[in-house]
Amino acid sequence: MMNRLHKIAVIGAGSWGTALSMVLATRECEVVLWTPEEAQARQLAETRRSPVLSKTALPLAPNIHPTCDLDQARDAELIVVVVPSVAMRSVAQQLRSLPVLPDAVIVSCTKGIEQGTHKRMTEILQEYLPSNPIGVLSGPNHAEDICLGLPSASLIGFEDPKYADWAQQIFASKTFRVYSATDIIGMQLGGTIKNVFAIGAGLCEGLNLGDNAQAALLTRGLAEMTRIGVASGGRRETFMGLSGVGDLIVTCYSRHSRNQTVGRRLAEGKSLQEILDTLGMVAEGVPNTLSVYEIARKLDVRTPLIDAVYSVLYESKPPMEALAELMTRDPRPESD
Repeated sequence: MMNRLHKIAVIGAGSWGTALSMVLATRECEVVLWTPEEAQARQLAETRRSPVLSKTALPLAPNIHPTCDLDQARDAELIVVVVPSVAMRSVAQQLRSLPVLPDAVIVSCTKGIEQGTHKRMTEILQEYLPSNPIGVLSGPNHAEDICLGLPSASLIGFEDPKYADWAQQIFASKTFRVYSATDIIGMQLGGTIKNVFAIGAGLCEGLNLGDNAQAALLTRGLAEMTRIGVASGGRRETFMGLSGVGDLIVTCYSRHSRNQTVGRRLAEGKSLQEILDTLGMVAEGVPNTLSVYEIARKLDVRTPLIDAVYSVLYESKPPMEALAELMTRDPRPESD
C-alpha cells in the first residue's frame, strides 16, 4: 500500500460514482471514471459535468478521465466499485478478466444485497478477486451535497484494520471526513436496510402523517435494522454510527433520496412500475425490500415495519391498510 497513488479507478459514473471521483481527485493522481456507456463517457469528457447531478455541482477535476474502456482500470492501485447491486456480479467478473493488479485495494460503495443468494457486495467481489483486499465505504452521503463541496462524513471498513487506516487517509479531504471500522458486515447491512425505511418515510410524507410518525418510523426502523444486523454477525455499535443511524436519517429525510421519492409517489397513487419507469435512477430500496424481508424470515427476526413496506411493494396492499395493521398490533415492550 502506498500513500502516493498513481491511478485510482472508479467503476460506475452515476451520481455517487461521479461524486467519489471528485473526492478522490484531491489525491492529485489519475482518476479513471468508468461507465459502460460510450455516449455518457463522451459527454462527461466534453462537458466536465454529470447530467444526473445539479447544474450547480462543481465541474470534474482535470485529473478525472471519463472512459468506457474498462481496460483503463487494469493498473489502478485502488478500485472503487459504485454500480447498482444487480450489476455487481457482472462487473466483478469483468475485473477478474482484465485482470486487475493482484494487490489492488478494492472498495465497494454499493448499498444492496444480491437477490436470491442474499450475498453482500463484498462477498460477490471476493468470489472473483480472492487475493485482493476488499472493503466498504458507507455513510450519510448524498452525492448532491458532496458535488457542491459541502461538508460530509463517511465510514470506511476493512476486516484488516491496516487497510481501513490506509483507505481512510486516501478518501479524506477538507470537506469529506472519513472514519475507519472493521465491521464490514454491519456496515453493508445498515446501508442496505435503511433503503427500506426510506420508502416507508416517503409513504409517511406522501400521506401527510406528520412528524411524530416519521420519528417513530426512524426509531423503530433502527431497532429492526439492528436486530437483523446482529443476527447476521454485525456489531450492535455499528448501527449506532454513520453507516447505521446516520445513513438512515439522511435517506429518510432528504429530498435527494430516490427511495423516499418512491414512497411519496406510491402514496400519491402511482403504480410501482410507473414510478420506476420515470425515476431515471436506480432505487435500491425496491429490490432491497424483497431481499431484507427474506433474510428476516430466514433468521426468524421480527420486522413489522419491513413487513409493511414489503406488503405495499410486493402484495399491492394499500398504504393506509398497512398503517392500520401496524398501529393495531398487539402491545409489546419497547425493548422487544
